[in-house]
Amino acid sequence: MNLFERTQFDQKLAQRPGVTFVDQWDARVAKVGGKVFCLLSDAAPLRLVFKCGEDSFDILTALEGVEQAAYFAKRQWVSVTEGSPLSADDLLAYIGRSHVLVAKGLTKKLRAELGILEG
Repeated sequence: MNLFERTQFDQKLAQRPGVTFVDQWDARVAKVGGKVFCLLSDAAPLRLVFKCGEDSFDILTALEGVEQAAYFAKRQWVSVTEGSPLSADDLLAYIGRSHVLVAKGLTKKLRAELGILEG
């Protein structure tokens, strides 16, 4: 599994409830309830951007190939370059956590409509 390939990105992230995809900002953007939770850049170097929350921010940004994501909330979003030491399973787990964090900000009614049980 390579989440830096668009087909794999779409296939794996579409398994989460309420996910939609759009092409914007020169990237493939995954949203839940209309809010971004992950994106895959179209240009090299390929990057995944996702919300991690402050708990994981310091841990992740200490790794080579991981930094604070430009244009996103400070200390809550990271940008991971292809070739970072994070495995595909680790990335998928962090992206799943991003989905949960963003979905928690949706209204209870919208979460129910999207079939999101967490939060």
